[in-house]
Amino acid sequence: MSENLRSSAITQGVQRSPNRAMLRAVGFGDGDFKKPIVGIASGYSTITPCNMGIGGLADRAIDAARAAGLMPQLFGTITISDGISMGTEGMKYSLVSREVIADSIETACNGQSMDGVLAIGGCDKNMPGAMLAMARMNIPAIFVYGGTIKPGHLDGEDLTVVSAFEAVGQYSAGKIDEARLTAVEKHACPGAGSCGGMYTANTMSSAFEAMGMSLPYSSTMAAEDAEKADSTAESAKVLADAIAANRCPKDILTREAFENGIAVIMAVGGSTNSVLHLLAIANTIGVPLTIDDFETIRQRVPVICDLKPSGRYVATDLHRAGGIPQVMKMLLDHGLLHGDCLTINGKTIAENLADIPSEPPADQDVIRPWDNPMYAQGHLAVLKGNLATEGAIAKISGVKNPVITGPARVFESEEDCLDAILAGKIQAGDIVVVRYEGPRGGPGMREMLAPTSAIIGAGLGDKVGLITDGRFSGGTYGLVVGHVAPEAAVGGTIALVQEGDSITIDARSRALQLNVSDEELAARRANWSAPKPRYQRGILGKYAKLVSSSSLGAVTDADLF
Repeated sequence: MSENLRSSAITQGVQRSPNRAMLRAVGFGDGDFKKPIVGIASGYSTITPCNMGIGGLADRAIDAARAAGLMPQLFGTITISDGISMGTEGMKYSLVSREVIADSIETACNGQSMDGVLAIGGCDKNMPGAMLAMARMNIPAIFVYGGTIKPGHLDGEDLTVVSAFEAVGQYSAGKIDEARLTAVEKHACPGAGSCGGMYTANTMSSAFEAMGMSLPYSSTMAAEDAEKADSTAESAKVLADAIAANRCPKDILTREAFENGIAVIMAVGGSTNSVLHLLAIANTIGVPLTIDDFETIRQRVPVICDLKPSGRYVATDLHRAGGIPQVMKMLLDHGLLHGDCLTINGKTIAENLADIPSEPPADQDVIRPWDNPMYAQGHLAVLKGNLATEGAIAKISGVKNPVITGPARVFESEEDCLDAILAGKIQAGDIVVVRYEGPRGGPGMREMLAPTSAIIGAGLGDKVGLITDGRFSGGTYGLVVGHVAPEAAVGGTIALVQEGDSITIDARSRALQLNVSDEELAARRANWSAPKPRYQRGILGKYAKLVSSSSLGAVTDADLF
């Protein structure tokens, strides 16, 4: 057992009698006061299918922790269902919930002087929220992913939640009838687990496995399968060993670990949101990482997995094909992974991958052979130009035409944009601009899955560009550019765009340009004034006051003093 257990102040401190009396009330016996106290941070909730199976996993973690000589203390943390709040005012709380989750875990663990924490999460912000807290506290910690949902099925087709969003666009375009729309809705989400493609939840779980903060194979297990509960129990045992060895996040989350995470994100075709979250975590733990590092790694890592949203398969298919360890072994063999990085189980990346074959199984095509990738380079491109001097993120996988110049169609909110798309007012060649949806301006940087899915459903995915200072769902694909920074609310150039202006999106040269003279932009800027904040009280008001640029990860605790 580690000699620097923080719980000793509570279990054996000067005020020994009152502290121990309260601990006895929650189940401590005479022999328990010298055991490490660990938090089981449970994201259990019936708000979303992503989290509704976590209660049972928390029970397994508690039992396994006790058997390993720990004293587990269960506490809850929140979640917001991105899929349910998508397209509504409620989506403004999604990114905000990342900070609430981080703050709640930090508060509970530090307030009770816990010696370690096992966090279990499902929906998108659970992973980065937990990791932010782990990075701040730097106590032994492990993340357990609640698991992915299994695909829905309809007429021989695999469905995910994105299928439902795209069906709305198809229905509005007259391509399917209401009966088909209802059938897709009923079959898209068959049970517990996070959205099934390589969307944000599965992207972040994969990244954290690659970075060493979760157990091998755990990031692609199905929520409803027995192996997920078994892996949770094993995670509690590993945490006990990490506490004994005083193995902490700062030992694991090094610059090289972040590079490993980014490499895996590129290889699997992961979500644009991963850029935002990894920047935030690196900022918190003090690792130098910038948006440009993603572009550097993108240029040398191929996309080797054929996964939704732009591909064919879902996370459970990836798991059967060898999961993230198989992907990592291929990257390692080609010099694109740091094999000497430490992981939470005490082994290095190379040691964890020692028995993994160098080539993927021949009887599957989810993971492509190295010499036949989906794309020769990664799919998350960093675009810059006068429209995004701090950068913007484009997902370019599956895009047939990576260059488009067209007239701006300007919208001040996601709702106005969606109404125009569904009404058939957006035409081939248009560049849709959705602004004042950034971290501060939204506030909360809403995801634009509804508009982008409507564009895809209308058959305009390769013919229309969309740029925003908001975010995109991990389920988004097409010629779309998000995280435009500086955002409109702080006077970024996106605030100066006028209806009909010429805009160029060039993924090949990584440029995002408003084709207006510097003189004209200067005149427009002189006439621009910051809008009044949409919220001046409550959590959204506080968030808008504190949040940084998306190019820094949209953190709320940077340079507070």
